Amino acid sequence: MGASESKPTEQLNEAWRTFDWGQKEELKERLEKFTLSNPDVTNVKILVAGQIGAGKSSFINSVLSAFQGEIVNEAIADVSGSAASHSFTKRLRTYRIRSGDADLPFELCDVIGLEPERISECQPDDIINTIYGHVKEGYKFKEKPLTSDDEHYNQNPSLSDQAFCLVYVIDANTFQLSEDDKILTEKLRLIRQTISDKGIPQVIVMSKVDEASPLVSKDLKMVYRSKKIKEKMELCSFKVGVPMSNIFPVKNYHNEINTNDHVDVLILKALDQIVRSADARQRFGASNK
Repeated sequence: MGASESKPTEQLNEAWRTFDWGQKEELKERLEKFTLSNPDVTNVKILVAGQIGAGKSSFINSVLSAFQGEIVNEAIADVSGSAASHSFTKRLRTYRIRSGDADLPFELCDVIGLEPERISECQPDDIINTIYGHVKEGYKFKEKPLTSDDEHYNQNPSLSDQAFCLVYVIDANTFQLSEDDKILTEKLRLIRQTISDKGIPQVIVMSKVDEASPLVSKDLKMVYRSKKIKEKMELCSFKVGVPMSNIFPVKNYHNEINTNDHVDVLILKALDQIVRSADARQRFGASNK
C-alpha cells in the first residue's frame, strides 16, 4: 500500500442512531416506576433465547447488575469466552429484576441455547411452549420436546405464566452468513412466524460489540459510529426479519468486577424497549388462544 493510500476507516463521520449517553438514571428511574397496563398480570415475563455462547445468560446478569450497581452472576453463563458445544442452561429458570430491596414487575426467562448441529424441531417447540406459558419453572430441557402429558406441562397457564416478548441474543463477533448461522436464523424464523401471528414482539440484543469492533473495543461510546456494527445489525435485520429499530447493540459484563455507566445505559435502553413492547402486547390478554 502506497504512502498516499489510506486504510478504509471503520468510523463513520457521525452517529447513525441518536443516543443519549447520559440517560442511565432517567431510564433506571422510569423502569423502577413502571406500572403494568393489564391489572390481571402480576409481572411481565420476557423470554431470552439465543445461540449457545452468544451471551444470553450474561445479558440477564448484566441487566441485574445495572439495577444493583454491582456485578451479579445469578444466571450460569459460559465464562470461557468462546462458543460452547452445549448450552450451559439446562433448566427453565426465571429471574426477577430487583432494584435496591424492591422487586420490579419484570421477569427474564432463561431457556436452553439453540445449537446449530441439532436441527430438530425440539428447541423451537420448547421455546414456543415456554412463550405460551406451558412449560413449568425448573423443567429440564431434553432431546425431545415437552408434550402435553408431561408433569412439567402447564395445561392452563395464567397471563403471568406467559411471555409477552421474545428477546434473541446474537453474538456480533461471530454472526455472518455461515452454514451454522443459516441454520440458526432458520430456527428463529420458524419461531418468529409462529408467534408473530399472536402479535408477540421480538427484540434482538446484539452482544459482544466490543469484540466485533476494534473501534468500539477502545471506546464503547463509538458503537453508533462503527460502520462494522451497523453492517452487522443490518445483516441481522435482513436475515432474521426483525426491524433495525428493535435491534440493540450491547456489551455484557464478562470479567469486570465493577459496573460501568456506558455499559449500563446500553443495557437499560434495550430493556426499556423490551419492557414497553411486552407491556403493549399483554394489554390484549392471552397469547396462546
